[in-house]
Amino acid sequence: MSTSSNKYKKKPKTKYSKWEKWSRIAYILPLALGLIIFLLLRKACNEKKEDGQFESYTAFHIKIPKGYDIHGIDVSYFQENFSWQTLKKAEEKDTKIGFVFIKATEGITRQDKMFKSNWLNAKKVKITRGAYHYFISSRDGEKQAKNFIANVQLEEGDLPPVLDIERVQNTSKGQMQKEVKAWIKTIEAHYGVKPILYTFISFYKDYLGSDFDEYPLWIAHYQKHTLPRINRSWLFWQHDEKGQIKGIKSKLDFNVFNGDSTDFRNLLLR
Repeated sequence: MSTSSNKYKKKPKTKYSKWEKWSRIAYILPLALGLIIFLLLRKACNEKKEDGQFESYTAFHIKIPKGYDIHGIDVSYFQENFSWQTLKKAEEKDTKIGFVFIKATEGITRQDKMFKSNWLNAKKVKITRGAYHYFISSRDGEKQAKNFIANVQLEEGDLPPVLDIERVQNTSKGQMQKEVKAWIKTIEAHYGVKPILYTFISFYKDYLGSDFDEYPLWIAHYQKHTLPRINRSWLFWQHDEKGQIKGIKSKLDFNVFNGDSTDFRNLLLR
């Protein structure tokens, strides 16, 4: 059915000339670019400000974050043989190596080939020592804990045991968390102390989270000279992986303890 009435006819769409379209773009584009530049400059300024909280140490060939009194390294078979006396004597600006975490075990059956030697030498030179286990997420957590227990005899004055968890391999997030909890439960029952968790910020946020907030955290954050940004407390911070000490060929991971000497002593096994 047709009608002669015009009241139902659609209004013609407003057409903009090419000049009007380009004028709009010319107006918006500088604003967008200005905002992008502002955000980039603010980010660079913040990073520069945080970089100013680090100080260069020629004795260690790295920058070290300011405001921390207790410094340490972590070692494994990658460092092979090195002089522990040289490590003990290394010092600059009253900063020296006050603790060392030593890789002990991995998975269910593996032991670090340098662990026994490193463990004994740390004690000989009187550097506070701690042992860590590299976790394989697809393997049984309790059996991995028993591997650690069978090879690590902790003593008074040692640091609590550490679980190094960095990857999820051939398993689900839920199953991985179950095996981590099994490792923690077995270790805590044997040594009578809460173990320390070592991981990266992104891994903690994505795979661990609030279920593990009650355990001390050793955070790995060394890609940039910025402070760790994580919504929970941390105990140790691995801030550089390229440290060097004269007389030691291999590069070293450097760490700081987040506390004073009293806090550090209270952390040690009794």
